[in-house]
Amino acid sequence: MRIIPIASGKGGVGKSMVAANLAVALAQAGQRVVLADLDLGASNLHLALGFHSPARGIGTFLSNTRSDFSQIIAKTDVRGLRFIPGDQEVPGMANLKSYQRNALVGRLLTLTDTDTLILDLGAGTHQSILDFFLLSGQGIVVSSPAVTATLNAYVFLKNTVFRLMYTIFRKGTGAYNYLGRARRDSPGNQHLYIPQMLKEVARIDPESRVRFAEAVSHFHPRLIMNMIDDPKDADVAMKIRHSCEEYLDIRVEHLGIMYRDSIQEKALSSRIPVVLYKPNSIIAQAIYRVADKILQSNEEAFTLTEKNIDDSFQEASLEAEIDFESKMEYVEELLHTGALTQGDLLETVKSQQFEITKLKKENNFLKHKLTQAAARGFQV
Repeated sequence: MRIIPIASGKGGVGKSMVAANLAVALAQAGQRVVLADLDLGASNLHLALGFHSPARGIGTFLSNTRSDFSQIIAKTDVRGLRFIPGDQEVPGMANLKSYQRNALVGRLLTLTDTDTLILDLGAGTHQSILDFFLLSGQGIVVSSPAVTATLNAYVFLKNTVFRLMYTIFRKGTGAYNYLGRARRDSPGNQHLYIPQMLKEVARIDPESRVRFAEAVSHFHPRLIMNMIDDPKDADVAMKIRHSCEEYLDIRVEHLGIMYRDSIQEKALSSRIPVVLYKPNSIIAQAIYRVADKILQSNEEAFTLTEKNIDDSFQEASLEAEIDFESKMEYVEELLHTGALTQGDLLETVKSQQFEITKLKKENNFLKHKLTQAAARGFQV
């Protein structure tokens, strides 16, 4: 069974949209898919699938982990796709007890008649979210070009690597004790660079270093850049790639880009996945591209080379250019047919300018904070 956890460093980047539509696309391709809403406490994935508030969900199971798990798995109108709702009554991932998490993972991993399991995870870096993400070596991180979104995507991956370390380094070993000291000395992991730490681990605890090298060799997270407005936005993904390689010593594959599209808002308000609402739309075609890439990859015998990474980023840049041309052609077609008036176009431009202004202010604010932090560092 292929497991695809889908996460994001922050909310509002379209993570659940990607999860829901990717599940539909894979089911349409003949896969037997189960989509699980693990964004507990903020569960709304059912809306994207056209479900009304589910009577039972994961919260029902967590309140009695000995209950019949199959009772919370719902059928959908899409052939081959089943859905496990979350539960808004659960106060969030942070409150999951270890026995609850273990029971849930055990049921998910033993699902029958399932080719692909997609996990829509909550935003943030709580331990439970990281553990769910690490159920697969090829989890997906969804980001947008916004500075805070890319920063949080990197922070999510950084915390995932630290969580993997704690999982691999056994308590009482030199590596485990060193990791604990390092994190206490650097709250929030702000100044901890994985390559430097691994050199020290190799010195004091070679056996743990070897075990971690084996584990991380199977960890190949993948990136989707969503909500882009211009082909240049796709270049932001390179910053995440370089940061992960330099500071985390991990390689990130690029699965593709998706343009911001008002069609998605209409599909959501209609409670229909966009790949069903308008399958020929630019955003739906992007979903289908991602689904094809996933189906073509072999998760069990997967080796990620530098050429694979380079090719994936080059392909994403090319897709950004092609989709942008298609988007412009579509706008021209709407103008010629009268379906889109010049007034509508002006309103769209104004709206985008407003968003750009907000992003610039956000960017300037973060630069100011970084400058202050750097100044404090020099003073020390």
